[in-house]
Amino acid sequence: MGARQIISVTGSDRVDFLQNLVTNDVDRLKDGLVWTALLTPQGKYLADFFLVPDADAILLDVAEPLAASLTQRLTMYKLRADVGIEATAIEVSRGLGDAPDGAFADPRHPSLGWRAYDGRACEDADWEALRVAAGVPESGIELIPNDSYPLEMGFEAFNGVDFKKGCYVGQEVTARMKHKTELRKGLFQVHVDGHAPVGTEVTNGKGVVVGTLYSQADGQGLAYLRRDRMDDAMVAGDAKVMAV
Repeated sequence: MGARQIISVTGSDRVDFLQNLVTNDVDRLKDGLVWTALLTPQGKYLADFFLVPDADAILLDVAEPLAASLTQRLTMYKLRADVGIEATAIEVSRGLGDAPDGAFADPRHPSLGWRAYDGRACEDADWEALRVAAGVPESGIELIPNDSYPLEMGFEAFNGVDFKKGCYVGQEVTARMKHKTELRKGLFQVHVDGHAPVGTEVTNGKGVVVGTLYSQADGQGLAYLRRDRMDDAMVAGDAKVMAV
């Protein structure tokens, strides 16, 4: 698991403040963790994170490289709202199986186990392989700030967006993409015979660029591909690539 930063959002306006910004419904916190994202007004990804219920705050569990820019963007939106935003020293623990007392099930996929924020030990597991096998994108790898669109990256399938909650930043573009007949591009699980560096271009049997290969583990991978160019002869460098 990459380094994480926990940001605390406090104040009487914290729920409404986040509800008007993020892709998911903050009211789902009553059921546990909420995976969500902050987008640009043009609907492009800026950062994804977990909302974590806490006694007098909402915690944001975000990849450490995105924490400073996320804090800056949230502060920009704060205006006169009664909201406090600050970094904490809380650490994240993870484990497999059912969530024990005080921990929360990962809402993206059952195979990803649970997350806790109370200082308990983190279980050993090949988290990268589990994530790839589940098809879940990762901050800074498949999910690229100011470039990725959440629906192309599987946010709907992994419980990261709510289409009934009302307005949020980037909502109009996201809703339009939802109601298209079919997205032209998307994140696909692929079989990978061989290995290629993250970011290697994928071409089809005609030599036409199809997309990009990203994370790989145990012969599986995640690739961002254009649907109408996919075929059974795709390669990324010296590796053969086949959509699952």
